[in-house]
Amino acid sequence: MRGRQVPKTTTDQRLLDDRGRADWLHTDPWRVLRIQAEFVEGFGALAELGPAVSIFGSARTPADSPWYAKGVELGRLAAEAGFSVITGGGPGTMEAANRGAREGGATSVGLGIELPFEAGLNPYVDLGINFRYFFARKTMFVKYSEGFLVLPGGYGTLDEVFEAVTLAQTGKVTSFPIVLIGVDYWTGLLDWLRHSVEAGGMISDGDIDRLVLTDDLAAAVRHLKDGAGRVAPDETNPE
Repeated sequence: MRGRQVPKTTTDQRLLDDRGRADWLHTDPWRVLRIQAEFVEGFGALAELGPAVSIFGSARTPADSPWYAKGVELGRLAAEAGFSVITGGGPGTMEAANRGAREGGATSVGLGIELPFEAGLNPYVDLGINFRYFFARKTMFVKYSEGFLVLPGGYGTLDEVFEAVTLAQTGKVTSFPIVLIGVDYWTGLLDWLRHSVEAGGMISDGDIDRLVLTDDLAAAVRHLKDGAGRVAPDETNPE
């Protein structure tokens, strides 16, 4: 939907917006079915995708930016390493990575989200799914990726990084490489984590090492390929 057809609010907003009304007594049970449908659609579309990597970065990266060019190259290198490429399906860095994946001959996947200020998936997406709920979409990124390659980005990118590193720290995912690309961009964040968060005892020694930092795109893909592969679950506990 575009123009005046774009809703003024999003499905996520309506789900989370509690103004004291009792409407949820009547509407939330039905929302569960819609949420279930999003998971079913995502699982069905991606189940046979094969090895894949999620590439994150800013939707605001212009096409003439050096980071856009690096996004294209990163997508191509991931494709040449045997990975399909999953992005958020939007413009900027996401478009660049999808473009590189297509140029490299891999499946280019876009997992879009309902937002009032973004319209549709970028033209380089081969397999696209639009989600209403962030949590359903985020599950797909982790479930169907061997790891994350992260270019400079804003709140959405940071959200995905910290979601993934939390899942790794707590053992919810295993053998899940996370590579930050852009030494100048990410060093300040890692310094803060090291000198404030870790030094204050808020995370354990070595937790920062879950985040690999580099400027070398080929090295980033190699690191992901070397570290990819989930540990098999305990067969006695299929949950």
